[in-house]
Amino acid sequence: MLDKTMDLPVISTDRFVLRPSRPSDAGLISHYAGDERVARGTRSIPHPLPPGTTEAFLERAVNPNRDEDVWVIDGKASDLAEVLGVVSLERMDRGQSEIFFWVAPAFWGTGIASGAVQAMIDANPHGSDTFFAEVFQDNPGSARVLNNCGFAYLGDAEAYSVARKATVPTWTYTLKLTR
Repeated sequence: MLDKTMDLPVISTDRFVLRPSRPSDAGLISHYAGDERVARGTRSIPHPLPPGTTEAFLERAVNPNRDEDVWVIDGKASDLAEVLGVVSLERMDRGQSEIFFWVAPAFWGTGIASGAVQAMIDANPHGSDTFFAEVFQDNPGSARVLNNCGFAYLGDAEAYSVARKATVPTWTYTLKLTR
């Protein structure tokens, strides 16, 4: 079920909804993103998290000229936290999108990440033909999420991690969608 809020759809699942971010998410996003384990699993979250970082992220998420669409994984309807994590899509050329995600450590191993990625694939709000994703090679949990959702291993690469202040080896994945 898709319901337009702002210019992003709200994507409902049995356990949570993926919804556009809002300013009231800042506290929980800061709390979770400030966890070194979360930051080290991403390219862009610094550690320690500087003041104002989350607010700037939320402002970029609603900017009409943004390159990346951001959804909050909201578990409130299932008596879970209002923010469980974040999933986003970055537009690429030729009908392609790159998917990014992180989930708060309290929800690791619960299927929340796999469910959020699968919901995003099923909804396909960019109308993409192909999804790409990458994970750091020392993060097998995120690699399992991609495998669970049908992504195929494409190859090794590397990406800079702001939290680690280093270039880190990655595994790159792709998912071709049939229409």
